[in-house]
Amino acid sequence: MSLFLKKDLAKVVAEANDPNVAERPAGELKRSLTAFHLTMLGIGAVIGAGIFSLTGTAAAHHAGPAIAYSFMIGGILCALAGLCYAELASMIPVAGSAYAYAYTTMGEVIAWIIGWDLILEYAFGAVVVSIAWSAYLVQFIESINALFPSVNLLPDGALIFTKGPWETVKLSTGQVVHGVWNIPATIVAAGAASVLYRGITESVWVNNLIVVVKVVIVSVFVILGIGLVTGDNLIVNPEAFGPGKLVPEAIVDAKGVSHFGWGLGGVLTGAGVVFFAYIGFDAVSTTAQEAKNPQRDLPIGILASLAICTVLYILVAITLTGVVHYTQLGVAAPIGLGIDKIVELRGWGDTARATFTATVKFGALAGLSSVILVMMLGQTRVFYAMSGDGLLPWFSKTHVRHKTPHIATAITGVFVAIAGGCLPMHLVGELVSIGTLLAFVLVCLGVPLLRRSNPDQPRPFKLRYPWAIGISGALACTWVMWGLPKDTWLRLILWLLLGYAIYASFGIHHSRVRQGEPLSPGWYVGQLAVVITGLLLTFPPGAFVSSSAYALTAAVAAVAFGVSALVNGRRLMRSRAEWPHAQAVWMALVVVGSASVVRGVVGALALG
Repeated sequence: MSLFLKKDLAKVVAEANDPNVAERPAGELKRSLTAFHLTMLGIGAVIGAGIFSLTGTAAAHHAGPAIAYSFMIGGILCALAGLCYAELASMIPVAGSAYAYAYTTMGEVIAWIIGWDLILEYAFGAVVVSIAWSAYLVQFIESINALFPSVNLLPDGALIFTKGPWETVKLSTGQVVHGVWNIPATIVAAGAASVLYRGITESVWVNNLIVVVKVVIVSVFVILGIGLVTGDNLIVNPEAFGPGKLVPEAIVDAKGVSHFGWGLGGVLTGAGVVFFAYIGFDAVSTTAQEAKNPQRDLPIGILASLAICTVLYILVAITLTGVVHYTQLGVAAPIGLGIDKIVELRGWGDTARATFTATVKFGALAGLSSVILVMMLGQTRVFYAMSGDGLLPWFSKTHVRHKTPHIATAITGVFVAIAGGCLPMHLVGELVSIGTLLAFVLVCLGVPLLRRSNPDQPRPFKLRYPWAIGISGALACTWVMWGLPKDTWLRLILWLLLGYAIYASFGIHHSRVRQGEPLSPGWYVGQLAVVITGLLLTFPPGAFVSSSAYALTAAVAAVAFGVSALVNGRRLMRSRAEWPHAQAVWMALVVVGSASVVRGVVGALALG
């Protein structure tokens, strides 16, 4: 028995291209998406909060007006991953995205890791964006209040229901109190889930409408501002040559941290910051089994959406840094500063400014709405694929009439609605980034691996330099991951440990690729070794005795490994295996697993 058992690529492709797929009973998805629909889904997933916030942060602290160059570099980095997604999506046109590609290239356990990891990108991504949607709704209502001062649409009694219990809100009296429940975040998640439940055609129609609205509003910002761009704001280094005139001279602050210039701390670091504004394009690949011609249309949808978003980002960056000096943009809502400056330079009154501000914030709301919709769409399709392979229960069932994975949609909607209502954004925000980047790394590596293992497999979209593009994409994404905080890496490890417990307890025992093959003695002995390791980890070496981060990781590992040992011990006992020492192994699994769970729980409680 191998943890790296792979799905047969030829069989997967043959099933995906089966012309009778529409004649199968409930359990299959409806093919109705064209290249246009897929491109709009990609734009809907990408253009969101990033364009309204990251531009200012990266310009003020790293790149100055050269943030446009950072967006170009970030777009190129994402394009490397996008090209790899395009080849694999056209070659393996099935739901599941990176999960499905990993199953055919790296084996089941890697596929499980990436499938579990994708929850961080899609489900938690929807949670983060729903919380941001709530914040923009508050700002939008405040803009309406500015237009109609006599009417207060957001009294203090309502304001406390726009934040979760672990976040604070400032009342009109100046008092700072904890929120009760983030009702707007819950409502928008429930609304997105209800649209997805109804069908892919309805979901795409709603997304297309929202994309048109937000692209028009972003374009209006650019059109009104681009004519007001001045050299005084853009040319910050007049002694430099050519493009370097937009790059502020490198400096080192009092803490020894580098800022500006072309390299680290400057344009290159800015590229790493704005990289996250591109996250979401890969959600297009999760809809492969709903595309009419996936081999042709998926690459178009992925690459066209990336190209369009890159152009819009660069135009917004030039406009913003051209009307407002980059040193003033280190605020939470830099676009707001740009709006105020455009209104001032055009000589408009307060009413015009309030109307313009409300319109742009409405565009932000629209942008975030489509991101939530597409993120939840991607999550349901990953669940559908994993359940179809037996690694998860229930989720592969589809609605008889709507042809959507209704159980996966309902559970995803409930999770996002509850998590968005109570969790603070900072807790889950960076998890989304590292989860996405890990998926990108594995997809980029999958392209050269498949060229080696399946060189003759037809590739409707074929990269000319697969090794160079794949390895470069993986290295670029790893570099961006490396720059994330250590706490983010810790949370990723904790999440993967929880995923391991589920895979070892359920997934491997129900895997359809294994076709009911009994697990070998080596698996159970290996589980015993794993749980003993987890138990030993709760006794830290001298250098980590006072590390709460290490203690938390060890406690979660002990509980996760202990639970999987108990489940596997029980399965081995009930299987009545006849191999030597089977009884001793299952008894050891139960005893050591129980001790590991107790030790982990005690360790976690001690941290409190």
